[in-house]
Amino acid sequence: MKRLLHTLIFIMLAISAQAQLYVPGETLHYRMGYKAKLFPLTEVAKVIMQTTETTLDGEPVYKVYGYGETAKAFNWILPVKDAYTIWVDPKTLRTKRFDSDLHEGDYTFWSKFIYDWNNNKIHTSWQSRQHPIEHKTLSVSRNGMDPFSLYYHLRSTPDEEIKEGFSKDLEMVLEDTVRYLKFRFDGREIKKIKGLGKFKTLKFRCKIATSTASSFRDGTEFVVWISDDRNKIPLYIESPIKVGSVCAYLTSYEGLRYPMDCFVKK
Repeated sequence: MKRLLHTLIFIMLAISAQAQLYVPGETLHYRMGYKAKLFPLTEVAKVIMQTTETTLDGEPVYKVYGYGETAKAFNWILPVKDAYTIWVDPKTLRTKRFDSDLHEGDYTFWSKFIYDWNNNKIHTSWQSRQHPIEHKTLSVSRNGMDPFSLYYHLRSTPDEEIKEGFSKDLEMVLEDTVRYLKFRFDGREIKKIKGLGKFKTLKFRCKIATSTASSFRDGTEFVVWISDDRNKIPLYIESPIKVGSVCAYLTSYEGLRYPMDCFVKK
């Protein structure tokens, strides 16, 4: 489940105009599942991502909340309740703070990132079950950010850049290190989404570097299909594992800025 939820949250690569980077009132619901050659798609978890307007330290901010939990039928195997929150400056559209609170069976993990963009620093704190809180300050480029913020940051990619040969390398801050993510545009495709119908999509192939942050050879691979319209929201994500694959797919949505013009048919 940990792999499933992390896959969804830090690789949902939506790409759209800068003006719709954060849309207060936008709520996206996902289901996550497992499938194999002789094993039908089975739902194992659900995720919600929601954007609102609030204040942080007396200043107006966008607040983006992501929450995932195991489906009831799988709680006896590994009960999971993971929450992620970011607070974003509405003027600069840069993340000011990131929190995570993970509960996965007997495993718990808490982390907080405070951004200092004036000095290109991120002050990180984290703690796992029965361990003391640890702290570290990391130097990052202007492209460095937590995994959750990457999802919204990538929505600012201009539409005209999304063409054959388009690719990017990005930096992700994870507790006490920086890891790298590569993705490339793999063309347009009609994709069927369970329960919603068929949609015109933008397809991307992606890879996350290993924990050494230096090698992609054994890193996590995945494919993501984005709505080919002005909303540019993730519709489907799939990552292969040793037997079968794990996936996340959109089940419902509210508060989108634009109509879902990419819809083809039921």
